[in-house]
Formats: sequence, structure tokens, C-alpha cells
Amino acid sequence: MKKVIVTTTINSPTKAIECFQAMKDWELIVVGDKKTPRDYRLERGIYITPEEQEKYDPALSAAIGWNSIERRNFGFLWAKDVEADIVALVDDDNIPLPGWGADLLLGKEVEVNYYETELAAFDPVGATNYPHLWHRGYPLPLLPKRDYSRKSRKKVWVDIQADFWNGDPDIDAICRLEHAPECTFDPAPFPLAANKMSPFDSQNTFLRAELLKDYFILPHVGRMDDIWPSYYVQAKGYRVVYQKASVYQQRNAHDLTVDMRNEYIGYEQSLQLVQAVSHDPEAILAHIPGRTAWAFELYRRHFKQA
Repeated sequence: MKKVIVTTTINSPTKAIECFQAMKDWELIVVGDKKTPRDYRLERGIYITPEEQEKYDPALSAAIGWNSIERRNFGFLWAKDVEADIVALVDDDNIPLPGWGADLLLGKEVEVNYYETELAAFDPVGATNYPHLWHRGYPLPLLPKRDYSRKSRKKVWVDIQADFWNGDPDIDAICRLEHAPECTFDPAPFPLAANKMSPFDSQNTFLRAELLKDYFILPHVGRMDDIWPSYYVQAKGYRVVYQKASVYQQRNAHDLTVDMRNEYIGYEQSLQLVQAVSHDPEAILAHIPGRTAWAFELYRRHFKQA
């Protein structure tokens, strides 16, 4: 089984990257950007330069744009080309904990803590020992209505394993401004899943490679770039299970007011998008800019050709 880690960076190799490239049973792919140091080197792994990306697909490169985390999509195409079976999405500030990537649940039916809700979406963070926090991209109008009382044990199939993050978790800017948390998630609630769609990110998540044809990090939609695709693939029928924290996020410097501005499109539209794609996954196209839809089409052509 071929297992590939995909990330982007504008930094010199970080502690997290050094840890990931040392994992002998994983192959690391790092996608560069215009701000990445020109002398970026890996001891073990593949570094995709900006020039190589433009040569691979100049139209897609232009449609995505530079100085954006969405360059990671080229890593997905590289993973396809090397015939990966499992793809791990990570950020370069997420330091793996002992056991990261071991005993994956993908491609199995596993017993989980299973939550049922009548709401359009489920928030996984609220089911943990931090019930006052919420996942980035969870529709804000649903926050006061969250209810975790309908819980059972159930076996579910796993296409996506979204691991949590100790340290600075993946919450939205409003939540971070209010709480500024430093988290140590209790492993007891995990693994967990729900009967409705729920947000997952691209900073510590494992995918079956079959998803890559449908999973595209969306440019030009701010910090909904990986959240809205998570709703889309679940609307397509893929199942996500959340697992205990397997990284410590030593978060890179962020301006939280800038983050909030870049999340505003989600504050306005995420609930409507979730409601729409639950009936028709392709309804996502009505919620994203035309240039974003064009980039998605260019990306999907690589899988149609294959």
C-alpha cells in the first residue's frame, strides 16, 4: 500500500516537515509557492517547484493563482501520478505525535460514537471536552442549536479520517478571538461520526485516494477553501470519521482580523451551501466564483483523462 503525505509551505523545512520526511512508510510531497525559499530542499521526499507546477498544467496554475495554500492541489495530482492508495493532508505547523498515521481506519467498517441531529450539519468539536468551541466552517446560525444528546454506538464505513489537533485547534477566528484556547483533547469521545455532513480540514486528514477526483481545495473563497470541499465530498456519499488528536499545532503567525475577513464568505453562505449540496452536490457551483469553478474543472480533467 502506497501512502503519501501532501502539504504546501512558504517556509524553510519546519520541525513538522522534518518529522514527516523521516517516516519510512510514507512518501512526502511538498508543493512550493513563489514565497518558498529558492533553495528549499528535502532530505527525503519530493519538492515540487513553482516551475514544475506551471509546466505540469499552466492553465490550472494560472486559475489557482500564487501565494495561496490551494497550490496543494498539485500535490494531489502528483499523488495520483505515483498511484497513492492513501493521501494524508498536513500543514507544516502540525507536529506529529507518536503513532501518527498508524492503525488508520480508512477502507474499513469501524464502531464509533455516532451522533444524530436534525440540523443541516454536525459540529465534531462540540462533542469533545471543549463543548464551547466549534470547528472552522461550521455554520454559525446552528451554533446555539447544537445538541449531542442522541448518541449511540454504530458501525460506519470510513473514506475520510479527520484527526484532531492538540495545541491551537482548527476553529474559526471568532472562536479564537473569544477563547484563545490551548487544547489537549480527551481521546475518550473518539472515533466519532454523525448522520449529517460536518466540516473537516486539510491540516491533519487522511483520504482514500479514490476521493482525489472529487476533492479540490477551492481557490478564491478565503478560508472556506478546504471546508466547502469537505461538505461537497460528503454530499457525494463519502463518509468521514473523526479520530483523536495526532498532532500538536504550533500555529504559524496569523492576523486574526485578516482570518475573520477571509472567513466572512463562510459566515454568510456556509449554511445555505450545506443545505443546497445535501440535495445536489453540484449545487456548490452556485456558491463559488466562476474562476473557482473553472479551476475545479481543470483539475477534474486530469482524472477524466486517466
